[in-house]
Amino acid sequence: MDWADVFADYTAQVDFPGAAVWHELSIAFPQAKVIHTERPEEEWWASYSTTIGKFFAHRENIPLPPPIAAIFETMDDLLVRRVFGGLDREASIAAYRRNNEKVRATIPAERLLIFTPADGWDPLCRFLDVAVPATDFPRSHARDEFWAHFGGEPAVA
Repeated sequence: MDWADVFADYTAQVDFPGAAVWHELSIAFPQAKVIHTERPEEEWWASYSTTIGKFFAHRENIPLPPPIAAIFETMDDLLVRRVFGGLDREASIAAYRRNNEKVRATIPAERLLIFTPADGWDPLCRFLDVAVPATDFPRSHARDEFWAHFGGEPAVA
């Protein structure tokens, strides 16, 4: 993959699907800073299992336009199977733990910020060497906001 070509018109990459290839990107862009978001494993699982994990468990029953359904089919393999090891709680938490450890062991400290959104703007802005905005740190993609993109959360049978 020619990552320079992929990112020719961009200056940053956030979240998935690009986060699934963070290691390759860190090699392709050796001067890039890496912001790795972590939170306690149980908090992560509570969020993942009621949003992304639940979406992929039910995605075939959610009416999606064909091109979007095809993207999510690819992401099911890339994200759920390869990154998180499926939808099983223990396997997913173990994969989350391994990924966090690999990021910490791979990215040099001067390029890496282990970030927790609850910490707000200060560590993020200091790491990026930018001014702290005068606004509150944003919070988005709460569970209800996530499911609103798909017409509401599916009921569990």
